Amino acid sequence: MHLNVACNPQVIERRRRGGGSKFRGLGRCERCFCRGSIPHGDTLSGRPNEPKRLPVMMSSLLLSQLLLLSLRVTLMTADLGGQCPDLAPVDLLSTVLEKDASGLMAGVQVRSSGGVRGIHFSGPHAPVSLLSNCDHFPKDFSIVVTLKVARIAHKKSEYIFTILEPKRAEPPGALKEKVDEEVREKGNNLQLNISGRRGKNNAEHRRLLLGLRLSGKRLHVLFRGQRGITEQWVFRGAHLADDHWHTLVVSVEGRRGRLTVDCGSPREILPSGPFPSDLNFHVSRFHIGSRGRWKGLFTGLLRQLVLVPGSDATRQICPSARAQLAALSVPPSLLSHVPADGKNDARHLAPYGADVAETEARVSVGLQRTCTEPLRGQLWFNPLRKALYLCDGTSWIAVLEDRKRLDYVEERQVLSTSSETHDIEVFQLQGLGLMAAMAHRSTTSGSAVYRWSQQNGFQLYQNISTRGALALRHFNLGKKTFLVVSNCNVGTGVGKEVDVSVIYKWSRKSKQFVEFQNLETHCARDWEAFKIRRHTYLVVANHRIGNNNHTIDSIVYKWNRPTKSFEVHQRLRTSGAYDWEFFNVGPYHFLVVANAFDGVTTSVDSVIYVWVDGNFQILQTIKTFCATDWEMFQIGTRVFLVVANGHRLHDNGSSEYAINSTIYELDMTGQVFVRFQDIVTYSAVDWEFFTLGEEYFLVVANSFNGESYSLNSVLYRWQGYEGFVPVHWLPTIGCSDWEFFNAGGDSYLIYSSAKAPLAKVFKLKMY
Repeated sequence: MHLNVACNPQVIERRRRGGGSKFRGLGRCERCFCRGSIPHGDTLSGRPNEPKRLPVMMSSLLLSQLLLLSLRVTLMTADLGGQCPDLAPVDLLSTVLEKDASGLMAGVQVRSSGGVRGIHFSGPHAPVSLLSNCDHFPKDFSIVVTLKVARIAHKKSEYIFTILEPKRAEPPGALKEKVDEEVREKGNNLQLNISGRRGKNNAEHRRLLLGLRLSGKRLHVLFRGQRGITEQWVFRGAHLADDHWHTLVVSVEGRRGRLTVDCGSPREILPSGPFPSDLNFHVSRFHIGSRGRWKGLFTGLLRQLVLVPGSDATRQICPSARAQLAALSVPPSLLSHVPADGKNDARHLAPYGADVAETEARVSVGLQRTCTEPLRGQLWFNPLRKALYLCDGTSWIAVLEDRKRLDYVEERQVLSTSSETHDIEVFQLQGLGLMAAMAHRSTTSGSAVYRWSQQNGFQLYQNISTRGALALRHFNLGKKTFLVVSNCNVGTGVGKEVDVSVIYKWSRKSKQFVEFQNLETHCARDWEAFKIRRHTYLVVANHRIGNNNHTIDSIVYKWNRPTKSFEVHQRLRTSGAYDWEFFNVGPYHFLVVANAFDGVTTSVDSVIYVWVDGNFQILQTIKTFCATDWEMFQIGTRVFLVVANGHRLHDNGSSEYAINSTIYELDMTGQVFVRFQDIVTYSAVDWEFFTLGEEYFLVVANSFNGESYSLNSVLYRWQGYEGFVPVHWLPTIGCSDWEFFNAGGDSYLIYSSAKAPLAKVFKLKMY
């Protein structure tokens, strides 16, 4: 690379004309190296009669290359050492909030807005030195900012923070350059683009190493790129100057930048070049809320500003009950509550914008109130919810709230059933209320439908004729209600075993489920009903034909309005299919199958399908181990899939039942599900997701540990970046299914047993 640069004819001619020590004695030799040979009649010394010294020249060249290689290795090693990969998060705001324990730093004031404290800058503060142990800024990092900005004037911009080089002695003519720079700054110098190219006026940032700037509806990440040119990554459509609190996470990872506002969907840019890995800031200085001068001073409030090296901090603060104020590290002096009378305290606490409603805060009491601009700053107490709210001009912000939290689980009902139960379906029927259909194994008594009574729990309502029922599903077609039940091994056809599964229709006249349509299935383990573009579909999980043939077709049926029946729409090849899960993400429709066994091994691929042009096509395969269930759920904007792995079959014929079941999260960028968390389960056969208040839960059906069917199923609670953690252990016997439901203002869980003729209802006690 260095020889190519040196051999550029323009470079050689420039060196020849300029003379100097760098060129003297190298002209002829350098030109020879550039051509790769020595011209006839030339010598290395330039004298025709002197013997050639080609071996000496080659030795010198080899030595030079070795020195260059050694230098590159040294530089690479120094660069890696200067990145400081183990650097802890840095609370930048705390470094400028207080100069000492007795008072605030000059130019810094603490003010409140909407009952929330923040820092206001009345002028540029003195520069601060940070990260003194590192020479180079981390190439992968994220910045967490909580701010409130009333508005930004047209063609103006404000700096949230900057890193600048120290001022140098100014050469002659620098004064004129400064004047020219100020004149140019008055023009429209904000040439924004998403590709990371430089703006028109780079002189504005000639000392800037890194900065975060806000202008209108755009957020800019500025940094010194190659050859000292200031480059910028621009996030468009960031509506932050709206006089509301917002928490944003700006993450930089190589060639990718991402902005997340209020734990919403991330905005991502893919610039043409990566963030520099050699950004040296050893002698640089931090400026919070400015770039060290009045122009570009941040006029809003800052509540949080944290630098997180090496990772994306979004998962550490999201999801959040108050996404606009999601906190990673807020200075302690900003965490205390604003006085109810709105008066300033000894630390110069003043309302942001001198809001009259806030300084004259009043408390109203009632069950319902509307928050409008004239009520900004007013408090409202809801006696039913036992909650206190603050009006921010458009909506009520919870200040104190009696949130529901799961305290403990108590046994509500032990329901005796006619036989073991493989599946439960809980649903509502107009005129009757809450119902539960149970797929019983018995071929004599069949399956049953139960009706909920607030006093007595579930009571038998109707028996349905089934034989070896394994699964059932409730669905609606317009105003009509249906219940489809799968039967296993009830008949024999020519050359293959045939099962007849039945769709039942709710009769409003008889108040009973009556037989509606029969469908040929093969030991079906699950049914899933869904709608796409006003069309209703049913998909069946065909498990096996006979005892050995597990790689068979599962069928997607479509409702035919003219014939008023379900007809075959698509066949999907499956391997011992055990469960289907349908879900939507935005405008896309997905269907995932739990494949359990291919006739040889339980280590098979389960498949995620996506709806394209009227049919399902394979999107992704995931290795599973006797997968028995998929459960899709969302937390905020994040989409998850959890699989229940039943057991691992080893080559020697033994089975391992204590294995990991896995939670996968949808990567919006890569459009694939990636592993998020592993949870040890014991022959798991079902997952159930539910919410209580603002908390999220998963409960797993553990059925067998290799020795006993009597073991605990576990209830897990969402803990943010920690994932799901166990909080309750529920004793079960051969647990086959969990269902969550609400009734009479209370929340319940019911489980079925595949090894005992019973089902249990648990009441979730909350405080």
